[in-house]
Amino acid sequence: MKKCILLPILLMAQTIIAQTVTIPKSYSNISKDEKGLYFQDSGQRYYVSETSPRYSLQQLFGDPKGTDEGVELDFGDFRGSITYGLIPYGKAPHPLPVFRFVKTLEAGKVAINIKKDFRYPYDFVDWEKNQMLSIGYRLTDETGMIVYDGEISLKGGGPFSVTSSIYEGPFVNMLTHTGVTIWFNTTLPVPVELRINGETIESPVGTHHEITVSGLAPDTKYEYSVSYGGFTQQYYVKTAPKPGSRIPFVFAYTSDSRHASGGGERKIYGANAYIMKKIAAVAYAHDAAFMQFSGDLINGYLETNAETQLQYTNWKKAVEPFWHYIPFQVGMGNHEALGYIFRDSTGRSKAFVDKFPFSTESAEMAFAEAFVNPVSTLTSEDGSMYDPSSHTIDFPSYAENVYQYRYDNVAVVVLNSDYWYAPSLSRNTATSGGLHGYIMDNQLKWLEKTITSLEKDRTIDHVFVTQHTPVFPNGGHSRDDMWYSGNNEKRPFVAGKAVKKGIIERRDEYLDLLINKSSKVLAVLTGDEHNYNRLQLTKEVTIYPEGYPHKKLNVSRPVYQINNGAAGAPYYGQEVLPWSDHTKAFSVENAVCLFYVDGKKVRMKVINPDTLNTIDEIELR
Repeated sequence: MKKCILLPILLMAQTIIAQTVTIPKSYSNISKDEKGLYFQDSGQRYYVSETSPRYSLQQLFGDPKGTDEGVELDFGDFRGSITYGLIPYGKAPHPLPVFRFVKTLEAGKVAINIKKDFRYPYDFVDWEKNQMLSIGYRLTDETGMIVYDGEISLKGGGPFSVTSSIYEGPFVNMLTHTGVTIWFNTTLPVPVELRINGETIESPVGTHHEITVSGLAPDTKYEYSVSYGGFTQQYYVKTAPKPGSRIPFVFAYTSDSRHASGGGERKIYGANAYIMKKIAAVAYAHDAAFMQFSGDLINGYLETNAETQLQYTNWKKAVEPFWHYIPFQVGMGNHEALGYIFRDSTGRSKAFVDKFPFSTESAEMAFAEAFVNPVSTLTSEDGSMYDPSSHTIDFPSYAENVYQYRYDNVAVVVLNSDYWYAPSLSRNTATSGGLHGYIMDNQLKWLEKTITSLEKDRTIDHVFVTQHTPVFPNGGHSRDDMWYSGNNEKRPFVAGKAVKKGIIERRDEYLDLLINKSSKVLAVLTGDEHNYNRLQLTKEVTIYPEGYPHKKLNVSRPVYQINNGAAGAPYYGQEVLPWSDHTKAFSVENAVCLFYVDGKKVRMKVINPDTLNTIDEIELR
């Protein structure tokens, strides 16, 4: 009965929101009436049928309440089971829950008896002595899919009281030779303290904590601790070398970890946590300075930010034990899509566009909310030659999804080839929107300035450019990416009009920057295709469809495309394409690329994280 009362209220609220929102001028054929937002095509109106999230983090926190014997949790309408155990903070470098018990939820509720379940000799965290403990729990739905790994922190020995937990983090990012940002999220608002290098830095009451540390020495290991509500976690971070030191180091690369077949941790709602955890462990074991991950972290293609954030959290939790120590830099892919879906009367999708208002609802906003990345000088596509209005915001932000960072003598430039992504655009351009694989004008101009700056920087020897989509697809995406089966007519549409340059023309402009305006770009790191392969682009490689009428690229020097979309998403086999004879070491095994940088030399080794066998090994420079 409760659901019958709430559902109409929810739909009414969604309709009111849809009626009051301002439609960006960059879209076309999207309007609103008393029923809400709609897309009109061939005289037919197709409305947004917004839905509430299937799950949300707040729901899966379980509203814990301390009892005389332990803790009670209520997960609302979630049906399934809970597995739980103690977390050995301070007793292991990578503290993970040691699962011990399983219970079936009754109407979404469960009572955990701590006194009984974790009595002597099962109290390996000394909670009876210290009167405090953290429990890790795993929720599995009625189909057997793992939906969420959570955490509860408690004080006392009976009665117990609930206090705030760090449900994701601490993570290290924005690493430089003199500083780092340490960030994390908590289940309840709480003030925190970070201790590092003999200093204590306070963060005020809140649930998101982002603490910038400066004044550190280059190439130095620092222990750090985070204290919250009487609990403390301790890890370490090592600063980058002074730029141009040319000290040998390793970094890792992969992409595409959305959940796959096989059950278990291969499908923790939205993410293949099984392979991602192994990839992170291999990178850490090989002393990687950082990990670059370029898109399709999650299944995505969602309509609510609440559900998007849950899937992002599941991805972050998979690599969390290693992210305490080394940065994970992330970029956007097509599966990060969050948007409005316009459906016909049967529920079939007729159009899918990036959600708006862009500043609060877009896929780009959700991505920035979930991660901590550098913010570049690039703002958006507003102000470009195809901006429909100079007085309104008509494009989403590039903040934290297009950026660059460096480590010693290496620079990594992270692009967004799924910006303002409209998944339905390739089949129906009527809505306008961004095209999968397309680098838009302002982003290309920013890239040119960035490449020019790096070319002048004497402390940089090697530049890696990365985006989700391959320049030259090899298996699984020949009908899109930067190729579209050789169809240059594919391009974004803005306010109902096609942009000037087609996908292959834009691909060539992009490559011209990397090849002919740079001597330092060594490789383009891509994903999207769920396999590993490498291609060295030279002037001998065929890269055009027959009869291509436009100006052709001058390939004045070789550059590598290294595709690694093998982080757990369902594999794609190899296709026959114009450049296939130059595609080497193709593999559908799960893979992590390790780049060994030693001054002016770079060597790459590719490892299967599941079996630890070597897939490929080559000296790149």
